[in-house]
Amino acid sequence: MLIKTFPVLLLALSLFQAHAQTKYSIVENRAEKRIDIAVDGKPFTSYIYPGVLMKPVLYPVRTTKGTLVTRGWPLDPRPEERVDHPHHVGMWFNYGNVNGLDFWNNSTAIPPERKKDFGTIKHVAVEKIKASNKNAELAVLKDWQSPDGKSLLKENTQYIFSEEGQKRSIEMTTKLTALDEDVSFSDNKEGLIGIRIARELEHPSDKPEIFTDANGNPTTVSKLDNDKVTGKYRSSEGIEGDEVWGTRGKWVNLIGKIGNEPVSLLILDNPKNIGYPTYWHARGYGLFAANPLGQKEFSKGKETLNFKLKAGESVTFRYKVIISSGAELSDAEANAAFQEFSKK
Repeated sequence: MLIKTFPVLLLALSLFQAHAQTKYSIVENRAEKRIDIAVDGKPFTSYIYPGVLMKPVLYPVRTTKGTLVTRGWPLDPRPEERVDHPHHVGMWFNYGNVNGLDFWNNSTAIPPERKKDFGTIKHVAVEKIKASNKNAELAVLKDWQSPDGKSLLKENTQYIFSEEGQKRSIEMTTKLTALDEDVSFSDNKEGLIGIRIARELEHPSDKPEIFTDANGNPTTVSKLDNDKVTGKYRSSEGIEGDEVWGTRGKWVNLIGKIGNEPVSLLILDNPKNIGYPTYWHARGYGLFAANPLGQKEFSKGKETLNFKLKAGESVTFRYKVIISSGAELSDAEANAAFQEFSKK
């Protein structure tokens, strides 16, 4: 009797397992210092914190078709990529002047004698991992540390990963808490949420440029090959291209093509954020960042924020990134997404 019923039990078990599988998956690999997020078994992105990085990042980021929208270098170089700014990896959150320390520019390229001026963000713990048919959620704890290992800030960040049709989104809520002493965020252009984009989404460049490799060696490029380079920024205020840099806006939409795939990369600010609407630190060479804390730099001295937290105080930042495949997001679609996100 047991022999006859065994195949039936196996079938029932397999059906149960198939039913139990969710659309989203999120898997932690402590040995490799990474957490992988997938949709229907297809990679979306990973939260990584290897020793070669001075902060945790989401890397790489993919469209629904699996196309990489983030630069590969320096972790996984791809042909014809730029090799400047080794601290630009994937999608990250940090700042260029926290109690006089530069968290933004820190990387393995910084020589030992200069490390005293740079801060490091350390992954401390995973506080929540949840996958369902609706989305994947990840909550992590990080420490913003001075070179001597002292923690200045505690960071609690929640990521929500979701997909609808040909659009993927990453919703990020970051709470920073000052610990034993007051913390100042002096106005600085280097911040706050940043993405280093794939070569194809950069702006075409028609002038000589100087790039720096991982060892700090400058290289002059007299003319760049703009073949397949199609990117263009457009802000909520109707400003386009390189003119977006140093302007305020509720959102900025980066549109372009990777191969034959139209792509939009949209970053949404939130009305509850400090400094709303944010200034945009968006560069044609591939840095796409929103920075509400660098007002003196972006306004050429007309405004000053110099945001501060007293010991024990907290501040929360909310951003949403939408990665659209197959069609460029219109202004109307971007505005609708912003209105929906603003309610949260």
